[in-house]
Amino acid sequence: MLSRFPFPLEKGDKLRAFHQIKGLSEKFDIYLFALSDEAVNDHAKKELEPYCKEIHVYPLLKTAIYLRLVIGIFKSDPFQVSYFFSNTISKKINAEINRIRPDHIYCQLVRVANYVKDYHQCPKTLDYMDSLSKGIEKRITLAPFVFKWLFKLEHKRLKSFETRIFDYFEHKTIISEIDRNTIFHPERNKIEIIPNGVNESFFNAKTNESKFDLVFIGNLSYAPNIETVEYISKFLQNSKFKCLIAGASPSRRVVKAAEKCDQIELHGWFDDIRDAYSSGKLFFAPMFIGTGMQNKLLEAMALGIPCITTPQPARAIGATHNVNIIIAENSEEFKSWIHSLLNDDLLYQRIAENGKDHVKKSFSWKASVALLIESCIH
Repeated sequence: MLSRFPFPLEKGDKLRAFHQIKGLSEKFDIYLFALSDEAVNDHAKKELEPYCKEIHVYPLLKTAIYLRLVIGIFKSDPFQVSYFFSNTISKKINAEINRIRPDHIYCQLVRVANYVKDYHQCPKTLDYMDSLSKGIEKRITLAPFVFKWLFKLEHKRLKSFETRIFDYFEHKTIISEIDRNTIFHPERNKIEIIPNGVNESFFNAKTNESKFDLVFIGNLSYAPNIETVEYISKFLQNSKFKCLIAGASPSRRVVKAAEKCDQIELHGWFDDIRDAYSSGKLFFAPMFIGTGMQNKLLEAMALGIPCITTPQPARAIGATHNVNIIIAENSEEFKSWIHSLLNDDLLYQRIAENGKDHVKKSFSWKASVALLIESCIH
């Protein structure tokens, strides 16, 4: 049960779901149930068909979403849950589940947990993936004054919901230990850590010329990535560093930030995202409000591109400063390390090679799916 159809792979939850479905399909019949607030084309469905016995897509109508959000003001569930939960869709899903009689139900993100929480005819797994409440908490201080109350309310509701939904599921998973430690259930240590992996194609180095000093890639409508682009724009003003910003669905704020900085070239999604990564000498990810595991770091490291980031994303992937990644916390530190990496070939090669080795040893979709099966899906 997913809150988005898992293709194209421009968002982290889609990437995780796609590779888990692909891996699980080798041993199990997969019945895919996905909500979608945008049209799902035939090409996207065809990408999933080889791995699924049945595919069910449930469109979320915009007018119904807005109505649920307004009603949600007077309820205790998080707005993210109200956004995705439809009574009409719930009845359809329950009818299909009763027809299929699954041996196990796997539910990604608390957003859709209400659809299956009361089904008791088989074991269920809830993949928290990351801590949504912590992500919202980090955004409170950055939110415009008129919206701070809304973020505070959503943080309070998510924190409560993440705790109480725990007991409805026999198995729970999450992407990293850092995220597990922010779930406030007294038995949170029972949540199994299932990391992401990296597609093996990322270990095949691209030969593109590195036209940019820096590169940042991500879903450019996602709040933490938007904040990152705005930070990069300010950081690069009056700088000689050239930076490529690439990714799906650039928001107005991203476009505006890029226009303000002559050192930035903004590009949409690449057919082969490795072309975007390899266009930069360094992967620059000054992320201050994100949670979970940043696959963008894993992919850049797998390609042998040294990464510079902030403490939380580095901790989430178990990386070590000045060994396989560079960690900095402010503009002066970022600037110093960028200069060092671009001017010290030995340092550059050491971070690049160690980063690639770290990902190769620790982040495989095959190993991740095997751990999921062993821990939850017996």
